[in-house]
Amino acid sequence: MKTPIAAFAALWLAACTPATPDPAPPSADATPPAASADAAAASRATAPYVAEVVDDPLAVNQAIDEVLGDHVRYEAVIRQLQQAVTANDEAAVAALVEYPFSTVRDGQPLKVADADAFVREYDRIMTPAIAEAIKRQKYSQLMVNYKGVMFGNGEAWVNGICKDDACKDVDVRVVALQPTS
Repeated sequence: MKTPIAAFAALWLAACTPATPDPAPPSADATPPAASADAAAASRATAPYVAEVVDDPLAVNQAIDEVLGDHVRYEAVIRQLQQAVTANDEAAVAALVEYPFSTVRDGQPLKVADADAFVREYDRIMTPAIAEAIKRQKYSQLMVNYKGVMFGNGEAWVNGICKDDACKDVDVRVVALQPTS
């Protein structure tokens, strides 16, 4: 019981960590605000380091390992989905989806039998808002629970589909693409 709580706490802390560090209190030899050109350049030089710290995938990988299984399999599908959506590669996205696939568009159920049907309905299924949520999602800020791995506010979900009765062998797939507003 302690392990899932620790994973939840680690994810919560990662999600609540500010993107930039708190400013340090001025020291006696601090540069006055008037000399901001050099200070701004130095500040920008440290920005990539901050981004690397904030986008650390370890907590998400640990949560996936503990809740869903092998994070390597999930991470591969997550990265492939982001690349395919960014490239607007309908067939590549369709190859990652679990079929039959069901969603709702314009208040009406939409059932998709296979990858060919998904490609035909791609523009209805992959709305600009869903595509944007997938493209912008940082791996380290994915939410993980027993339902799978969530992008954005729930616009996309990836989960393992059991291939055997013991659910030891899973096929990681896109299981939901849905509008959230």
